[in-house]
Amino acid sequence: MDCQRRRRSDYHRQKLSADAEYAQVARDSQRKWRDAHPDYQKQYWQSHPEAAEQNRQRQRQRDRKRRVQSLVKNNSAFDLKRSTAEVWLVGPAAQDFEKNNLASCQFFIFHSVAEKPEARTSS
Repeated sequence: MDCQRRRRSDYHRQKLSADAEYAQVARDSQRKWRDAHPDYQKQYWQSHPEAAEQNRQRQRQRDRKRRVQSLVKNNSAFDLKRSTAEVWLVGPAAQDFEKNNLASCQFFIFHSVAEKPEARTSS
């Protein structure tokens, strides 16, 4: 049965890409179904909380990936070996850090505020 389903979905996928009229009929059919069932998606997420949470986690991963990809355009670099800054590794993966050569992380950057010298009054 599974092989038959796979064969049918392969045929459908190829037909969609090769036959413009078939693809249009499929789009119209999907649109009509969505119009007839406007609350389906909302009801699905409410009745499947595990799937909703998994979807949220995947969306967070996609968002992080997009943010990292946008950093490619950032050409500034900071050499931590020559910095007086401290680097703290926090989290459950920190104990196995010697085994990792790639880590997903979040950065918290704190800027220190230079204290203004107090105005001294002569007495």
